[in-house]
Amino acid sequence: MSNDHDPGLHPDTVAIRTGRVGDATSLAPVLWPTSTFVSPSVDDARRMATSVGADRFYSRYGNPTVSGFEQAIAQLEGAEAARAFSSGMGAVSAVVLGLCSSGDHIVAQRQLYAATQLLFQAVCPRFGIDVTFVDGTEPGAFAAAVIPGKTTLVFAETPANPKLDVIDLDELGAIAGPVTVVDSTFGTPVLQQPLRHGVDLVLHSATKGIAGHNDATLGVVAGSRELIDWLWGFAVLQGASASPYDALNATRGIRTLPIRVARQSATALALASALEAHDAATDVRYPGLASHPQHELAARQMSSGGTLIAFDVVGGLEGGRRFVEAVRIAQHATSLGGPETLVTHPASTTHVNLLPEELAANGIGPGTIRVSVGLEHADDVIADFTQALAVASAAGAGA
Repeated sequence: MSNDHDPGLHPDTVAIRTGRVGDATSLAPVLWPTSTFVSPSVDDARRMATSVGADRFYSRYGNPTVSGFEQAIAQLEGAEAARAFSSGMGAVSAVVLGLCSSGDHIVAQRQLYAATQLLFQAVCPRFGIDVTFVDGTEPGAFAAAVIPGKTTLVFAETPANPKLDVIDLDELGAIAGPVTVVDSTFGTPVLQQPLRHGVDLVLHSATKGIAGHNDATLGVVAGSRELIDWLWGFAVLQGASASPYDALNATRGIRTLPIRVARQSATALALASALEAHDAATDVRYPGLASHPQHELAARQMSSGGTLIAFDVVGGLEGGRRFVEAVRIAQHATSLGGPETLVTHPASTTHVNLLPEELAANGIGPGTIRVSVGLEHADDVIADFTQALAVASAAGAGA
């Protein structure tokens, strides 16, 4: 089967045709489960051991199944190359520690996934890397914090976890000097392509929407071949290489990624609208709603509002607790992007390690709920949330 890529194809078509390197005539992705390969000769072994991306030498260096997944992400993102990792945080840490050294400076937004924030706050200082946090929604904040000759990396996450703040990709891509990076996990390659806005690197926790079935754990970074080759060298030493089993599941997930995201986004808009009209839900955040603070920006750089919603349940911590424990169709679980609608209480899970003032700075309250919208019928999900909100508000009234 041809692996040729026409840059004029729509993402829906690319998702079907891409990532087939090494699959020969097989329609399904081919699994190469081996950890190592037989080398024909000493010269061949030496060549592979000293070349970038050899995928038939040793699977920490590369693997044909993983290469297919990397090719798929690169083509969906409009990148020259990609490198897969064993988790999203494996990808984040590889970018940060692979590009920055002692004495360097990073600019990052405050609105971040908590593990990424803790990497910047707790790990980077141990290696002599300074980090400045800015409000990513404030125009010019990233560029203003850059220290010429010292800032090596500018790191953004959009839409941001969990309150879905949206960052201006054009503004970020226009920053000259440091390497610019966007965590686009919530966006996926079918909602936005940061590289097309001038950003240098885009990364994903492919565990989430890309794989899309809660059966794979991996991350991926895409960008220019020069940057990816540099990160490949660090990744081989880091050792957080993607499993071929997970890469196969993620490539399979890519085949349905556009249609899944379209269905989930449509349901998310309907659910967000219903939540906005409900007395027991406040501060409903969804980029597709006109009430979102960066709605116009989201409309310019995203193909839809996406699959995530955030809102606060009236009644604070107890209201949030009762809500997540009252849903019947949605599941209380800490992930996103799968076929099931999931509800998460960030203050007690994804962001539990942040201090109260850090939670407040990220807009996370005791009753904040993050919703990953699944593939159930929209009417059923809305009915489920309506009854769960009734339980939560009734308990609050009774108290």
